[in-house]
Amino acid sequence: MSIQDVGQLSFDFFGGRPLDIEISEAPLTTDAGLLPIREFDERIRFTEQFAAALHDLRDSNGVKHSLAAMVRQRLYGVLADYEDQNDHDTLRYDPAFQIICGRTPGEAGSPLASQPTLSRFENAISIADLWRLRNELMDKFIQSYATPPARVTLDMDAFDDPAHGQQQLTLFHGHYDQNQYLPVAITCAENDLVRLVGLRHGTCPAFLGADDDLRYLVQRMRAVWPDVEIVVRGDAGFGVPIMYDVCRELRVTFTFGIGVNPVLKRESKDLMAKAVAQYEQTKEPQRLFMSLMYQAESWPAAQRVVIKCEANDLGTNCRAVVTNRAGAEVLIQPVYDEYTERGESENRNKEIKCGVCGDRLRDHRFMANFFRLYLHVAALNLLVLLRRHVTLPLTVADLSESGDLPKDLPIEAFSGADRKRFFNRRRAKDPLGQGHAQTWRTRLIKVAAEMIVRARRIIIRLSSTWPHLDEFYAITRRVRALDPR
Repeated sequence: MSIQDVGQLSFDFFGGRPLDIEISEAPLTTDAGLLPIREFDERIRFTEQFAAALHDLRDSNGVKHSLAAMVRQRLYGVLADYEDQNDHDTLRYDPAFQIICGRTPGEAGSPLASQPTLSRFENAISIADLWRLRNELMDKFIQSYATPPARVTLDMDAFDDPAHGQQQLTLFHGHYDQNQYLPVAITCAENDLVRLVGLRHGTCPAFLGADDDLRYLVQRMRAVWPDVEIVVRGDAGFGVPIMYDVCRELRVTFTFGIGVNPVLKRESKDLMAKAVAQYEQTKEPQRLFMSLMYQAESWPAAQRVVIKCEANDLGTNCRAVVTNRAGAEVLIQPVYDEYTERGESENRNKEIKCGVCGDRLRDHRFMANFFRLYLHVAALNLLVLLRRHVTLPLTVADLSESGDLPKDLPIEAFSGADRKRFFNRRRAKDPLGQGHAQTWRTRLIKVAAEMIVRARRIIIRLSSTWPHLDEFYAITRRVRALDPR
């Protein structure tokens, strides 16, 4: 890209010495921290396999930009906070993005795909492509386990995705007070990967199609892990008879939220009164639990319901879940506490929406937006796989200060303040191993570098005063130590 002919600029706020602005002719980038991620991507063949799921219908004689290169443009653009196609009208000249996509900066033909080319690419996606991408998500999840897991927990959640114009099948939702899509995401509690994602019209019920999604996931897992225990959790939007039935059909354990209606309030009235009385006497927060068989008028059969009654300085709170967990009539509190851990899955939704900007589905066609959602989820999964690989193996002893963490319990058994204290300290000591996309951008991705192209090598020159240079080297070394697949 040519250097613009601009006049000299200067600032004079720095005392007696002016600050003069000069234009450098060296190839510069502000996203050199994407390169370790690209190295990791190459070793696990992530975007290569993603792109291989797509069928290229173009005439090969006229192709200038491969599907893999365009996938990498969009996926790495999302990671670096360039979520729109328009961003690539300038990024196509960025030397870091050119290297990521296999082009040598400064050579003839090195510019990457422009916004119109990327738009045609996204709009050419077919239903068959989307089915293959669903399989690719599942394949990557299976590959993430070196040995068969004993248990897999699936967290189901729907989230609002506001419209940006007149996209197909965006409809007005009264609760969210906006035109929107209502995607569904199914994530794995054990390794944070997004297992399945679906784009739905804006006013659909949360559970729409979730029964078929669950059948697909369970059948794929049982085909390779016949003995795996599968647990399903979801909020009240998924607590409907069709989901209870499919879980029993598939022989999986479920716990779904349920709204506390007048009948359940009446059944738990005495328990709530007891919680309030104990709180008034002790001034300590109270959480009491009960279990009963309950059948709503619209349900074909009774279900086991666990109710929590809570009293504290903020008032009272009553919540309920439906479950088929063994022993739910005896070990009542553990059933509810295990359900509340699904709150971590909401962090995956936050990462999809905010971290990798999955709420920017701005194409007109529904199919193109469905594909964009897959691109954003793929970017998140690549980051999840990388942070699992580079996370530090910190123990309770490493994070305990003056013995304030219980050393005789596994981390999974931590609760309340101990659990919060452990994970807060872990994030402080290993910010990238536990970091969301914004943390990776501020500490690794967003770094200026000079790229010097020579005949036999390309030199990436970083600043010696960059505060996170040690982290860059540490991440790169861990990635380089990974055996290519």
